[in-house]
Amino acid sequence: MTEILQPGEHLAGQSAHYLPAEPQNVLWGRLPCRRDTPVLRVSPGESVTVDTLSHEGLLEDQGRDPLRYFAGLGVDPEHVLSDAITLAASDAPRDARTDGPHVNTGPIHVAGAQPGDLLKVTIGSLQRRVPYGIISNRHGKGALPEFPRREHDVSIFAGVDEGRGTIAPFAGAERSITFELNPFFGTIGVAVDDDARPHSVPPGTHGGNIDIRMLTEGASLYLPVQVPGALVFLGDPHFAQGDGEVALTAMEASLRGTVQFDVIAREDALRQFGEQVGPIAETTEYLIPTGMNEDLDLAVESCVRNAVALLQARWGLDPEHAYAYLSAATDFHISQVVDIVKGVHAAVRKSDFRSLAS
Repeated sequence: MTEILQPGEHLAGQSAHYLPAEPQNVLWGRLPCRRDTPVLRVSPGESVTVDTLSHEGLLEDQGRDPLRYFAGLGVDPEHVLSDAITLAASDAPRDARTDGPHVNTGPIHVAGAQPGDLLKVTIGSLQRRVPYGIISNRHGKGALPEFPRREHDVSIFAGVDEGRGTIAPFAGAERSITFELNPFFGTIGVAVDDDARPHSVPPGTHGGNIDIRMLTEGASLYLPVQVPGALVFLGDPHFAQGDGEVALTAMEASLRGTVQFDVIAREDALRQFGEQVGPIAETTEYLIPTGMNEDLDLAVESCVRNAVALLQARWGLDPEHAYAYLSAATDFHISQVVDIVKGVHAAVRKSDFRSLAS
Protein backbone atom coordinates (compact mmCIF):
# COMPACT_ATOMS: atom_id res chain seq x y z
CA MET A 1 0.00 0.00 0.00
CA THR A 2 1.36 3.42 -0.99
CA GLU A 3 1.99 5.81 1.87
CA ILE A 4 -1.09 7.89 2.67
CA LEU A 5 -0.36 11.63 2.69
CA GLN A 6 -2.72 12.90 5.34
CA PRO A 7 -2.73 16.68 5.89
CA GLY A 8 0.38 17.96 7.63
CA GLU A 9 2.17 14.60 7.49
CA HIS A 10 5.35 13.57 5.64
CA LEU A 11 6.37 17.15 4.84
CA ALA A 12 10.10 16.73 5.47
CA GLY A 13 12.11 18.30 2.67
CA GLN A 14 9.15 20.21 1.25
CA SER A 15 8.99 23.97 0.64
CA ALA A 16 8.80 26.55 3.44
CA HIS A 17 5.16 27.28 2.66
CA TYR A 18 2.54 24.55 3.14
CA LEU A 19 -1.12 25.05 2.24
CA PRO A 20 -3.49 22.29 3.43
CA ALA A 21 -6.87 21.70 1.81
CA GLU A 22 -8.86 22.79 4.85
CA PRO A 23 -12.37 24.19 4.30
CA GLN A 24 -11.19 27.78 4.80
CA ASN A 25 -8.44 27.27 2.19
CA VAL A 26 -10.53 25.92 -0.68
CA LEU A 27 -13.28 26.93 -3.05
CA TRP A 28 -15.66 24.12 -3.95
CA GLY A 29 -17.44 24.44 -7.27
CA ARG A 30 -16.46 28.07 -7.91
CA LEU A 31 -13.26 29.94 -8.78
CA PRO A 32 -11.77 33.12 -7.30
CA CYS A 33 -12.73 36.60 -8.42
CA ARG A 34 -11.29 40.03 -7.60
CA ARG A 35 -13.27 40.25 -4.34
CA ASP A 36 -11.66 37.16 -2.80
CA THR A 37 -9.17 37.32 0.05
CA PRO A 38 -5.99 35.26 -0.41
CA VAL A 39 -5.37 32.37 1.98
CA LEU A 40 -1.59 32.68 1.51
CA ARG A 41 0.82 35.40 0.31
CA VAL A 42 4.15 34.60 -1.34
CA SER A 43 6.90 36.43 -3.22
CA PRO A 44 8.00 35.65 -6.78
CA GLY A 45 10.44 32.76 -6.84
CA GLU A 46 8.97 31.12 -3.74
CA SER A 47 7.56 27.61 -3.70
CA VAL A 48 4.47 26.29 -1.95
CA THR A 49 3.56 22.70 -1.09
CA VAL A 50 -0.18 22.43 -1.75
CA ASP A 51 -2.57 19.66 -0.79
CA THR A 52 -5.42 19.14 -3.23
CA LEU A 53 -8.52 16.98 -3.00
CA SER A 54 -10.39 15.04 -5.60
CA HIS A 55 -14.13 15.67 -5.55
CA GLU A 56 -14.82 11.98 -6.11
CA GLY A 57 -16.43 10.43 -3.06
CA LEU A 58 -17.47 13.86 -1.75
CA LEU A 59 -20.35 14.61 -4.10
CA GLU A 60 -24.04 14.35 -3.32
CA ASP A 61 -24.70 11.57 -5.84
CA GLN A 62 -22.02 9.55 -4.01
CA GLY A 63 -23.50 10.25 -0.57
CA ARG A 64 -21.23 13.16 0.42
CA ASP A 65 -19.52 10.80 2.86
CA PRO A 66 -16.10 9.67 1.55
CA LEU A 67 -15.52 7.32 4.49
CA ARG A 68 -18.65 5.31 3.72
CA TYR A 69 -18.30 5.67 -0.06
CA PHE A 70 -14.75 4.33 -0.25
CA ALA A 71 -15.45 1.65 2.37
CA GLY A 72 -18.04 0.33 -0.08
CA LEU A 73 -15.23 -0.02 -2.62
CA GLY A 74 -12.96 -1.93 -0.25
CA VAL A 75 -10.79 0.97 0.98
CA ASP A 76 -9.73 0.76 4.62
CA PRO A 77 -10.90 3.74 6.75
CA GLU A 78 -7.29 4.76 7.55
CA HIS A 79 -6.67 5.12 3.81
CA VAL A 80 -9.37 7.77 3.38
CA LEU A 81 -8.03 11.33 3.64
CA SER A 82 -9.12 13.16 6.77
CA ASP A 83 -9.36 16.51 4.94
CA ALA A 84 -11.78 14.94 2.45
CA ILE A 85 -13.92 13.72 5.34
CA THR A 86 -13.80 17.16 6.99
CA LEU A 87 -14.71 19.05 3.82
CA ALA A 88 -17.64 16.74 2.98
CA ALA A 89 -19.03 17.16 6.50
CA SER A 90 -18.48 20.93 6.57
CA ASP A 91 -20.80 23.77 5.63
CA ALA A 92 -18.39 24.96 2.93
CA PRO A 93 -20.50 27.00 0.55
CA ARG A 94 -21.52 24.98 -2.48
CA ASP A 95 -24.87 24.70 -4.24
CA ALA A 96 -24.99 21.25 -5.82
CA ARG A 97 -27.69 22.48 -8.23
CA THR A 98 -25.63 25.31 -9.74
CA ASP A 99 -21.96 24.95 -8.75
CA GLY A 100 -19.28 22.71 -10.20
CA PRO A 101 -17.77 19.64 -8.52
CA HIS A 102 -14.11 20.70 -8.30
CA VAL A 103 -12.24 21.44 -5.08
CA ASN A 104 -9.56 24.11 -5.62
CA THR A 105 -6.95 25.11 -3.06
CA GLY A 106 -6.28 28.86 -2.83
CA PRO A 107 -6.31 31.64 -3.81
CA ILE A 108 -2.63 32.50 -3.33
CA HIS A 109 -1.45 36.12 -3.70
CA VAL A 110 1.87 36.49 -5.57
CA ALA A 111 3.49 39.82 -4.74
CA GLY A 112 4.06 42.13 -7.68
CA ALA A 113 1.83 40.33 -10.19
CA GLN A 114 -0.19 42.93 -12.11
CA PRO A 115 -2.78 42.78 -14.89
CA GLY A 116 -1.01 42.35 -18.21
CA ASP A 117 1.79 40.24 -16.71
CA LEU A 118 2.03 36.48 -16.97
CA LEU A 119 2.10 34.34 -13.85
CA LYS A 120 4.43 31.39 -14.32
CA VAL A 121 3.44 28.30 -12.33
CA THR A 122 6.15 25.62 -12.36
CA ILE A 123 5.30 22.11 -11.18
CA GLY A 124 8.23 20.97 -9.05
CA SER A 125 6.95 17.66 -7.69
CA LEU A 126 3.70 15.72 -7.51
CA GLN A 127 2.92 13.03 -4.94
CA ARG A 128 -0.03 10.66 -4.91
CA ARG A 129 -1.85 11.09 -1.59
CA VAL A 130 -3.74 7.78 -1.91
CA PRO A 131 -3.34 4.62 -4.04
CA TYR A 132 -6.73 4.77 -5.75
CA GLY A 133 -9.05 7.00 -7.74
CA ILE A 134 -12.39 7.19 -9.55
CA ILE A 135 -13.36 7.56 -13.22
CA SER A 136 -16.92 8.85 -13.63
CA ASN A 137 -19.56 9.25 -16.30
CA ARG A 138 -22.38 11.46 -15.06
CA HIS A 139 -25.52 13.18 -16.26
CA GLY A 140 -25.00 12.42 -19.97
CA LYS A 141 -22.11 14.90 -20.08
CA GLY A 142 -19.46 12.73 -21.68
CA ALA A 143 -18.64 12.72 -25.39
CA LEU A 144 -21.38 10.12 -26.08
CA PRO A 145 -24.87 11.30 -25.09
CA GLU A 146 -26.21 7.74 -24.74
CA PHE A 147 -23.95 7.20 -21.70
CA PRO A 148 -24.51 6.38 -18.92
CA ARG A 149 -26.60 3.54 -20.32
CA ARG A 150 -28.69 3.14 -17.19
CA GLU A 151 -30.55 5.72 -15.14
CA HIS A 152 -27.80 5.99 -12.53
CA ASP A 153 -24.48 7.76 -12.87
CA VAL A 154 -21.44 5.50 -13.22
CA SER A 155 -18.28 5.82 -11.11
CA ILE A 156 -15.59 3.18 -11.66
CA PHE A 157 -12.90 2.41 -9.09
CA ALA A 158 -9.28 2.51 -10.28
CA GLY A 159 -6.36 1.30 -8.21
CA VAL A 160 -2.61 1.84 -8.20
CA ASP A 161 -0.58 -1.36 -8.37
CA GLU A 162 3.20 -1.39 -8.85
CA GLY A 163 3.08 2.19 -10.09
CA ARG A 164 0.41 1.65 -12.74
CA GLY A 165 -3.29 2.35 -12.84
CA THR A 166 -5.63 -0.64 -12.85
CA ILE A 167 -9.31 -1.10 -13.68
CA ALA A 168 -11.55 -4.09 -14.24
CA PRO A 169 -12.81 -5.09 -17.70
CA PHE A 170 -16.41 -5.32 -16.48
CA ALA A 171 -18.43 -4.94 -13.30
CA GLY A 172 -17.56 -7.52 -10.64
CA ALA A 173 -14.29 -8.60 -12.25
CA GLU A 174 -10.80 -8.29 -10.80
CA ARG A 175 -8.77 -5.28 -11.89
CA SER A 176 -6.60 -6.62 -14.73
CA ILE A 177 -6.29 -3.73 -17.20
CA THR A 178 -3.23 -1.57 -16.51
CA PHE A 179 -2.23 1.86 -17.79
CA GLU A 180 0.47 4.47 -17.27
CA LEU A 181 0.12 7.08 -14.51
CA ASN A 182 1.06 10.69 -15.22
CA PRO A 183 -0.23 12.85 -12.36
CA PHE A 184 -1.15 16.49 -12.99
CA PHE A 185 -3.50 19.22 -11.78
CA GLY A 186 -6.50 19.48 -14.10
CA THR A 187 -7.20 22.95 -12.76
CA ILE A 188 -4.66 25.77 -12.46
CA GLY A 189 -5.78 29.36 -12.82
CA VAL A 190 -5.93 32.94 -11.65
CA ALA A 191 -8.80 35.08 -10.37
CA VAL A 192 -11.05 36.80 -12.88
CA ASP A 193 -11.50 40.57 -12.92
CA ASP A 194 -15.15 40.38 -11.95
CA ASP A 195 -17.25 40.56 -8.81
CA ALA A 196 -18.79 37.12 -9.43
CA ARG A 197 -16.99 33.83 -8.91
CA PRO A 198 -16.94 31.77 -12.12
CA HIS A 199 -18.23 28.22 -12.30
CA SER A 200 -15.45 25.65 -11.87
CA VAL A 201 -16.22 23.58 -14.98
CA PRO A 202 -15.56 25.70 -18.10
CA PRO A 203 -11.97 26.85 -18.65
CA GLY A 204 -11.10 30.24 -20.10
CA THR A 205 -8.50 32.96 -20.40
CA HIS A 206 -8.07 32.68 -16.62
CA GLY A 207 -7.01 29.04 -17.00
CA GLY A 208 -9.11 26.98 -14.65
CA ASN A 209 -10.24 23.51 -15.71
CA ILE A 210 -7.90 23.22 -18.70
CA ASP A 211 -7.13 19.49 -18.27
CA ILE A 212 -3.82 19.52 -20.17
CA ARG A 213 -2.14 16.25 -19.31
CA MET A 214 1.31 17.53 -20.35
CA LEU A 215 1.44 19.63 -17.15
CA THR A 216 3.33 16.99 -15.21
CA GLU A 217 6.46 17.39 -13.06
CA GLY A 218 8.85 19.97 -14.49
CA ALA A 219 6.26 21.67 -16.71
CA SER A 220 5.21 25.30 -16.40
CA LEU A 221 1.96 27.10 -17.11
CA TYR A 222 1.85 30.81 -17.98
CA LEU A 223 -1.41 32.55 -17.08
CA PRO A 224 -2.47 36.10 -18.06
CA VAL A 225 -2.88 38.00 -14.78
CA GLN A 226 -6.25 39.74 -14.40
CA VAL A 227 -6.12 41.16 -10.85
CA PRO A 228 -3.27 42.40 -8.60
CA GLY A 229 -1.53 39.47 -6.94
CA ALA A 230 -2.95 37.04 -9.51
CA LEU A 231 -4.83 35.02 -6.83
CA VAL A 232 -3.76 31.66 -8.19
CA PHE A 233 -5.44 28.34 -7.35
CA LEU A 234 -4.84 24.65 -8.02
CA GLY A 235 -7.07 21.59 -7.90
CA ASP A 236 -8.93 18.87 -9.83
CA PRO A 237 -6.03 16.43 -9.33
CA HIS A 238 -5.61 13.53 -11.75
CA PHE A 239 -3.45 10.44 -11.71
CA ALA A 240 -3.99 9.80 -15.43
CA GLN A 241 -5.95 11.14 -18.37
CA GLY A 242 -6.21 10.54 -22.09
CA ASP A 243 -6.48 13.55 -24.37
CA GLY A 244 -10.19 14.23 -24.75
CA GLU A 245 -11.26 12.95 -21.31
CA VAL A 246 -14.25 11.50 -23.17
CA ALA A 247 -16.21 9.80 -20.35
CA LEU A 248 -16.38 13.11 -18.40
CA THR A 249 -13.62 12.57 -15.84
CA ALA A 250 -10.11 11.17 -15.91
CA MET A 251 -8.66 9.06 -13.09
CA GLU A 252 -9.56 11.57 -10.38
CA ALA A 253 -7.45 11.26 -7.22
CA SER A 254 -5.89 13.54 -4.62
CA LEU A 255 -2.38 14.96 -5.05
CA ARG A 256 0.19 16.93 -3.09
CA GLY A 257 2.20 19.27 -5.28
CA THR A 258 5.12 21.62 -4.77
CA VAL A 259 4.87 24.57 -7.16
CA GLN A 260 6.89 27.71 -7.75
CA PHE A 261 5.43 31.07 -8.75
CA ASP A 262 7.22 33.67 -10.89
CA VAL A 263 6.02 36.86 -12.56
CA ILE A 264 6.81 37.62 -16.21
CA ALA A 265 6.38 41.34 -16.94
CA ARG A 266 4.18 42.15 -19.93
CA GLU A 267 7.07 43.38 -22.12
CA ASP A 268 9.01 40.16 -21.56
CA ALA A 269 5.87 38.08 -22.00
CA LEU A 270 5.21 39.61 -25.43
CA ARG A 271 8.81 39.01 -26.48
CA GLN A 272 8.73 35.36 -25.39
CA PHE A 273 5.23 34.32 -26.42
CA GLY A 274 3.53 37.04 -28.45
CA GLU A 275 -0.02 38.15 -27.72
CA GLN A 276 -1.61 35.04 -26.27
CA VAL A 277 -5.34 34.74 -25.70
CA GLY A 278 -5.32 32.45 -22.68
CA PRO A 279 -2.79 30.15 -21.00
CA ILE A 280 0.37 28.77 -22.57
CA ALA A 281 2.34 25.83 -21.17
CA GLU A 282 5.94 24.70 -21.47
CA THR A 283 7.87 21.48 -20.91
CA THR A 284 11.54 20.69 -21.49
CA GLU A 285 10.69 19.64 -25.04
CA TYR A 286 7.63 21.67 -26.03
CA LEU A 287 5.95 25.06 -26.00
CA ILE A 288 2.19 24.50 -25.74
CA PRO A 289 -0.22 27.24 -26.85
CA THR A 290 -3.90 26.65 -26.18
CA GLY A 291 -7.28 27.43 -27.71
CA MET A 292 -10.72 27.26 -26.09
CA ASN A 293 -14.29 27.61 -27.29
CA GLU A 294 -17.64 25.85 -26.90
CA ASP A 295 -17.27 25.02 -30.61
CA LEU A 296 -14.36 22.60 -31.10
CA ASP A 297 -13.63 23.97 -34.59
CA LEU A 298 -13.26 27.47 -33.15
CA ALA A 299 -11.08 26.13 -30.32
CA VAL A 300 -8.73 24.70 -32.98
CA GLU A 301 -8.70 28.04 -34.83
CA SER A 302 -7.83 29.88 -31.63
CA CYS A 303 -5.02 27.46 -30.84
CA VAL A 304 -3.54 27.79 -34.34
CA ARG A 305 -3.63 31.60 -34.11
CA ASN A 306 -1.92 31.52 -30.73
CA ALA A 307 0.71 29.14 -32.14
CA VAL A 308 1.38 31.45 -35.09
CA ALA A 309 1.77 34.40 -32.70
CA LEU A 310 4.19 32.35 -30.60
CA LEU A 311 6.41 31.46 -33.57
CA GLN A 312 6.47 35.07 -34.75
CA ALA A 313 7.45 36.43 -31.33
CA ARG A 314 9.90 33.75 -30.23
CA TRP A 315 11.74 32.94 -33.46
CA GLY A 316 10.81 35.69 -35.93
CA LEU A 317 8.87 33.59 -38.43
CA ASP A 318 6.48 35.39 -40.74
CA PRO A 319 2.84 34.23 -40.55
CA GLU A 320 2.98 32.16 -43.75
CA HIS A 321 6.08 30.22 -42.71
CA ALA A 322 4.74 29.76 -39.18
CA TYR A 323 1.48 28.37 -40.58
CA ALA A 324 3.39 26.03 -42.89
CA TYR A 325 5.63 24.78 -40.09
CA LEU A 326 2.65 24.05 -37.84
CA SER A 327 0.97 22.08 -40.60
CA ALA A 328 4.08 20.00 -41.26
CA ALA A 329 5.46 19.42 -37.79
CA THR A 330 3.08 20.20 -34.89
CA ASP A 331 0.46 17.98 -33.29
CA PHE A 332 -2.74 19.65 -32.12
CA HIS A 333 -4.29 17.71 -29.24
CA ILE A 334 -7.84 17.83 -27.93
CA SER A 335 -7.36 18.58 -24.23
CA GLN A 336 -10.95 17.78 -23.33
CA VAL A 337 -14.44 17.85 -24.90
CA VAL A 338 -16.54 17.53 -21.73
CA ASP A 339 -16.22 20.85 -19.86
CA ILE A 340 -18.68 22.96 -21.90
CA VAL A 341 -15.78 25.05 -23.24
CA LYS A 342 -13.67 22.62 -25.25
CA GLY A 343 -9.89 22.79 -25.19
CA VAL A 344 -7.14 22.26 -27.76
CA HIS A 345 -3.38 22.48 -27.18
CA ALA A 346 -0.46 22.36 -29.62
CA ALA A 347 2.94 20.74 -28.99
CA VAL A 348 5.57 22.95 -30.66
CA ARG A 349 8.94 21.19 -30.49
CA LYS A 350 11.55 23.71 -29.31
CA SER A 351 14.52 21.79 -30.71
CA ASP A 352 13.28 22.39 -34.27
CA PHE A 353 14.33 26.04 -33.84
CA ARG A 354 17.74 25.52 -32.25
CA SER A 355 19.45 27.21 -35.20
CA LEU A 356 17.48 30.42 -34.58
CA ALA A 357 18.16 32.88 -31.76
CA SER A 358 15.27 33.08 -29.29
